[in-house]
Amino acid sequence: MRTVYADNNATTPVAPEVVEAMEPYFRHLYFNPSSMYEPARQVAGAVAEARMKIACHLGAARNEEIIFTSCATESNNAAIQGTARARPNRRHIITTTVEHPAVLEVCKDMQRAGYEVTFLAVDRHGNLDMAEYVRSLRPDTLLVTIMHANNETGVIFPVAELARIAKETSPEIVFHTDATQSVGKLPIDLGGQFRHVDLLSFSGHKLHAPKGIGVLYVRRGTPWRPFMIGGHQEQGRRAGTENVPYIVGLARAMDLVMADREAQEARLAQLRDRLESALLQRIPALEINGRGAPRLANTSNLSCHYIEGEAILYQLSAEGICASSGSACTSGSLEPSHVLRAMGVPFTAIHGSVRFSFSRYTTDEEIERIIQVFPEIVAKLRRLSPYWDAEHNRPRPTAPIAAISSS
Repeated sequence: MRTVYADNNATTPVAPEVVEAMEPYFRHLYFNPSSMYEPARQVAGAVAEARMKIACHLGAARNEEIIFTSCATESNNAAIQGTARARPNRRHIITTTVEHPAVLEVCKDMQRAGYEVTFLAVDRHGNLDMAEYVRSLRPDTLLVTIMHANNETGVIFPVAELARIAKETSPEIVFHTDATQSVGKLPIDLGGQFRHVDLLSFSGHKLHAPKGIGVLYVRRGTPWRPFMIGGHQEQGRRAGTENVPYIVGLARAMDLVMADREAQEARLAQLRDRLESALLQRIPALEINGRGAPRLANTSNLSCHYIEGEAILYQLSAEGICASSGSACTSGSLEPSHVLRAMGVPFTAIHGSVRFSFSRYTTDEEIERIIQVFPEIVAKLRRLSPYWDAEHNRPRPTAPIAAISSS
């Protein structure tokens, strides 16, 4: 049985081109780039070239604005805590209720340390209330940290506009975005539409680079202090010997995904829409979470009323289909998704959520396989539910009542 991998928002397969680019730096170009001899200078040159490529892909004005980290979680921690360390007298932070735990939990920790944190709500589709956002901004606000695209639903926030409004409120407000799910999928130009963004985080393993490499962009002049203290690496802003093979791999991965980003976006949107259309026809009482908002082309988050998502995932796995119920960082929890709770997904559906997320390697045949298998799994599990009338394929009259959207 061939595996269908549909969990690319959790991690992506490393591209063969990336493996090829990394291989010399594992074998014979293994030198520490901080050393002074010639082979090490060659390795340092590879790091510098990778930094230049990544800066170019993001539209950064200066190569040194790119700091290499171990992952997006480190980058997010460094962005938030490094900003707080640089401005200890400003104590107000704005974020959203649907952030990845790598931002949300840091903000909660800052709150416990005495910071005032505003957690912005979203509507049923996952959209922010722009009026609430404007009201929350204050001249003494330290930081706004709002993700570009949601990892569970794919909902896209208007980061360029949010950053502009923050700067118009006060140029002293620092704006950070977690772009982990959007780099390589959406256009990002830090010298253009993202020119008001001060800090930007992402990770390599979401775009066909390996796990263990991330980036923090820090715009020149942004008040920020290093989070990792020690050696002189990364211009003294992130101590620790550079992970050379992974840095080279990340640059190659960005070359790869940026070369055909628009074509891949169109192809994946077509696959996602075909999947959702087919499943809506075959499965009653099915929610498509975030469908009423701008979304990433590769992400589909579904909620099935009256069954459990955990059981769905086990059944999918038995059929060779890899999917998720939300963030990979919280997949061990039996609690419903904090993102879906914030969106007001009905209680009869919130436990029955499944996320399918695709990549450049997803095929038409894999989408068709999901279309064939998923409705059968839902029907099978609903036959076991006391709330489902299997004969008429609808909720029983005695089932708990919850609004089911027409999506």
